[in-house]
Amino acid sequence: MKLLVDKITEIVGEAFNEAGYGEASCRVTHSNRPDLCEFQCNGAMAGAKLYKKAPIMIANDVVAKLSDRAEFSEVSAVNPGFINIRLSGEFLALYLTQMRADKVFGCNREEVPVKLVMDYGGPNVAKPLHVGHLRSAVIGECLKRLNRFYGNDVTADVHLGDWGLQMGLIIEELKNRKPDLVYFDDNFTGEYPAEAPFTLNELEEIYPAASAKSKVDEEFAKRAHDATVYMQQGKPGYTAIWKHILALSIPDLKRNYMNLDVSFDVWKGESDAKPYIEPMIEDMKAKGLAYESQGALIMDVKEDTDTKEIPPCLLQKSDGAALYHTTDLATLIQRMKDYKPDRVLYVVDKRQEMHFTQVFRAARKAGIVPESTRLSFIGFGTMNGKDGKPFKTREGGVMRLETLISDINSSVYEKSLESNHMGDEDNREDTCKKISLAALKYGDLSNQASKDYVFDLDRFASFDGNTGPYILYNIVRIKTILSKYVQGGGDMSDVNTIFAPYTDAQRSLMLCLTTFNEVMDQAYAEDAPHRICGLVYDLANAFNAFYNETKILAEEDEGKKTSYINLIVMVKDCLEKAINILGFDAPERM
Repeated sequence: MKLLVDKITEIVGEAFNEAGYGEASCRVTHSNRPDLCEFQCNGAMAGAKLYKKAPIMIANDVVAKLSDRAEFSEVSAVNPGFINIRLSGEFLALYLTQMRADKVFGCNREEVPVKLVMDYGGPNVAKPLHVGHLRSAVIGECLKRLNRFYGNDVTADVHLGDWGLQMGLIIEELKNRKPDLVYFDDNFTGEYPAEAPFTLNELEEIYPAASAKSKVDEEFAKRAHDATVYMQQGKPGYTAIWKHILALSIPDLKRNYMNLDVSFDVWKGESDAKPYIEPMIEDMKAKGLAYESQGALIMDVKEDTDTKEIPPCLLQKSDGAALYHTTDLATLIQRMKDYKPDRVLYVVDKRQEMHFTQVFRAARKAGIVPESTRLSFIGFGTMNGKDGKPFKTREGGVMRLETLISDINSSVYEKSLESNHMGDEDNREDTCKKISLAALKYGDLSNQASKDYVFDLDRFASFDGNTGPYILYNIVRIKTILSKYVQGGGDMSDVNTIFAPYTDAQRSLMLCLTTFNEVMDQAYAEDAPHRICGLVYDLANAFNAFYNETKILAEEDEGKKTSYINLIVMVKDCLEKAINILGFDAPERM
């Protein structure tokens, strides 16, 4: 469906042509002075030099051609050459009715679905999710839903960190604590125990202890490194421990992601790339791309046009150990084989930008990924505390994600009781969870992904201002109005026709609704969830102003009342669709 601003541009363009200024720019934009007009065109300014004519004269000529257009209620030329436009109520209503008839509200979905593989989440097994995992999960989930809304075929991969040094650290620490376990007996030939020799809680204690020890004990660090290599080479006892770690960790990770309403289609990890590594390395050597340097295997990826240093891609250490470059490149081979994607999208901390620059270049150079497949990296900023430093617990440690969610639940619960936003006893727990999730996700997504932001729990959980709870409250308010309307005998069988506005507040709300498809298209094109947040906040504010100035249910004129009801049904549906893409939903009552 054509965007409203494009429709208006087309009409104004016709007028420019009819007035003899066909080559002048006639692009129409939303007015930056809504007190003066709704849309504006500065094409006359651009045409002044071309036609050697004063801009206001060009503008007047164009306005004369637009004066009788039914789409506009007012068109005027303003010095030094602006064209100000106000839509007719009938045209505005017709456009919204057309949007309403479209199941995606006029958004321009892909005609041919894009096959997209998304890589987000990226947790390390054997470690609990912490606040550092929040942004990847929340942003990635939103972009997954947004791409599916636009018709794409999306495969979301959590891409577990299950093959690196943390495995060797755990194995070596476990060996120190329990050296008599059969996993460390090189002569053992039987079946390894089905049950792990540690619990999940013990596992989550072992890793940080081992990591801390490796920083002060060089011998231990060396043994942990060697254990990693042995595991990667398939040493049976170490492989068995590795399987235990995965069996305990993955269900816990799934539970925590479920609490965030984040899901993945596949739970592959770095280890799944193992079968592709050796053939890939041999192919790179055969092509003359990979070569030895100080015992390690590297590949140059710098280009003549680079303005900054791009280091070589490190493929293999001197002892044969695989690195992140290696596993990411091999994973691309696996993804091209299994999914044949048109695009691969990574949602990772922006500090990894150089890593992905190297990987993408190496993948192109080695022929792993064809030019037709788009490789994209979205780097997100840091979630900071009020002190401007990375978010920590009060004791200064890294906060577990489930602790953060619990704190938000508690804060929302307290604020809800204070402001009577909780609803009845029966749905209290569910309502609190939905409000908390909205507070958490909206608080994150409303910031541009690449920027750092301050996580302010009090502000994010507030029912006032640009917050998730405020958005939900307005949706629930509409639901309440509609429920009362039905209870009073109102007919909801035909809510698909939007009527011309009766009031300025209604008109403002309708104009805001017309931007739904425009902003959603921008968010999709730019991979920008914050644009969706801006849209729902503007729409919630416009509804709030309309609600405060309009007697909806008390309106005695049935035609007006029907008009109001049909409009707010569309507002509710658009808001609910948008927040579902953001990754949360509204309760029935608050």
